[in-house]
Parts: sequence; C-alpha cells; structure tokens
Amino acid sequence: MSRNILQDSANAALDKTVLNKYMDLPQPVDKIQAEYIWIDGTGDGVRSKTRTISNIPSKPSDLPVWTYDGSSTYQAHGENSEVFLQPVAIYKDPFRRNNNILVLCETFDFNHQPTATNKRIECREAMDAPAVKKEEPWFGIEQEYTLLDVDGRPLGWPKNGFPGPQGPYYCGVGANKVIAREIVEAHYRACLYAGVPICGTNAEVMPSQWEYQVGPSLGIHAGDDLWISRFILHRVAEEFGVVVTLDPKPVPGTWNGAGAHTNFSTKSMRSEGGIEEIKRAIDYLSKRHEKHIKAYDPQGGKDNERRLTGICETSSIHEFKSGVADRTSSIRIPRADRRPSSNCDPYSVTNALVRTCILHE
Repeated sequence: MSRNILQDSANAALDKTVLNKYMDLPQPVDKIQAEYIWIDGTGDGVRSKTRTISNIPSKPSDLPVWTYDGSSTYQAHGENSEVFLQPVAIYKDPFRRNNNILVLCETFDFNHQPTATNKRIECREAMDAPAVKKEEPWFGIEQEYTLLDVDGRPLGWPKNGFPGPQGPYYCGVGANKVIAREIVEAHYRACLYAGVPICGTNAEVMPSQWEYQVGPSLGIHAGDDLWISRFILHRVAEEFGVVVTLDPKPVPGTWNGAGAHTNFSTKSMRSEGGIEEIKRAIDYLSKRHEKHIKAYDPQGGKDNERRLTGICETSSIHEFKSGVADRTSSIRIPRADRRPSSNCDPYSVTNALVRTCILHE
C-alpha cells in the first residue's frame, strides 16, 4: 500500500521486515503466548494483552483467570479497578502462529459480577434453554466496516473533496473502484487460519467500505466468532497503518451507512414448510420492534438513528417492515434482520432473536 496516502501514520512508516528476525527465533516447546481479548466499556471496542502459558490448553477452562485495570477501559473506578478475565473460547493465533492462541474472555467486576458490557452471560443463558437447543439456531452475520486514514477520513478519499457518486464501488474491481484490498485479503486468510468460519467478503457501496460474512455459527458461537473476527481485522489494519471504524454512519448525508445484517434460522425454519415458521417469527418480531432496536447498537438505538433513515438501502428506525428481497425492509425474507448496526454486540442481537422468535418473551 502506498506510503503517500498514509504519510501521517506512524505504523505505516515502520519497517515491518525488522520484526521477522525476532519472530523467526525458536519458541520454547513448553511455552506459548496467549492473547487474552475482551470487550471494553464502550461496548464496541476490543482490548487485549498477552501472557505466557506453560502448556497447550485443550479447552478454555484449562487457562487461568487473569485481571486488568478496568479504570483504563471505561469499566471501573480507580479506587477499585480490578476486572477479571474469564476465558471462554480459544482460536489459533494468525499473527504469532505455532501453538500460540487467541483467547476470548468474559469480564467480571471486583465482586465477580458481569460487567455492563458482558452481554455474553445473558446470551448464553438464552442459548442454553432447552427450547432453544432443540431448535439449533444458526446465525450468519454480515459485518460491514469502513477503512480510515489516521486523520479520520475514509482511506483514499480526496482530502478536500469527495469521490465520485456511489454506483461503481459495490463488488468493484479496479484501482479506481476499490481501496485497500490487501487488508481484506489478509484478514480473510487470517480468519481462516484462526478457525473463524468466515464465508465471504465484498467491497461495499461506499468507497473504502467493505463487508465480510461469518457463519453459519450455532448459538453462542456466533458472537464468539464475530468478536474474534473483529479483533483480527483491527490487528491486520494496524499493521498496515490503517484505522477500522464500525461506526454505522461514518460519513453524513447520502453515503451508505454500515450494518451487521443478521441471517437467522431455526431447525423448524429449515425444515419442510419452514416458510410458515418464518412468517410466525416475523409476526413476533413486528410486536417487539422497539425492544430489538434498543438491543441492536451499543447506545440503545442512538447510533442506528443516524443509519436507519429509510434511505440508502435501510428501513426507518420508527417502522417495522418485512419483504422479499426488499433492502428497505427491517426483515428481508427469507434472509436477514437488516436492523443491527455495524457496531452492534452480536451477543445482544442473537440473544434478542432467540428470546423473541423461540422463547416468545
């Protein structure tokens, strides 16, 4: 990637080849590096830190609980800032390779209560309900994101103007249509290596905006897989000196926003005559629209207000609507709930869907 468009990025200016001689050093056979990853107090940011482990874990419970300073992650006050990290999922580390691992963690405060942004707890409770297990809920999440220069402007956009109108960029091919495909390809391969079920990617409607899809994932794994894929995306972009934003409306006006359209099905929906079950689920969803809007972005719907305007291929935040192949609908039959924002917590989204469509809460 050209240094000219990243002239103010300190990371882009570093010579990455210098690192190779250190990463090529032999790693002791009885030592691995475990990258502990968690959701911070913003609800859409990820943090991480590394520790050395003297054995290769076969399951998350083999790993030690760890702590961090929650007052520096918007999760605690300085006078009592210990927050605990409980490992819940393990993935292969595509950055260090060998036997090194990525460890997704839940967070608990000093009283061992879930932090405000630990939405996984409630989601896991729903997924463990017998009625939900019987239905084997599958999720596929379409994660849209925008690449930015370090000055906060979309990568490759003119500094004192705008690119040409939307139209040629979606699934585009060519140097005048897409920007930073290297990051997209690196992220795709890194997710495959890590064990994330990434199943596709494409350039999006707005230049410098991309999408990838994760799934199908069963139950709680949908949230785990998406959060790890986001961590990997941020880390890959970091190495290129580029910023990733999950802001659902990074550029005001008629430029497309970014969502996390969520494909969802149950065993009944996937069976013969499943369309009738889909219709029943849509009826339940129509009666709980406001509840879902509050669950579909970290600000209780405030972020989505900027995106769900009824234009730019979105529904109105104030109206529930369903339709076949209708990109202005809330639910596109039979595919997806189009309301979740790009910075949504997938645990909140999948939790809301199963509680409404299966548990009828």
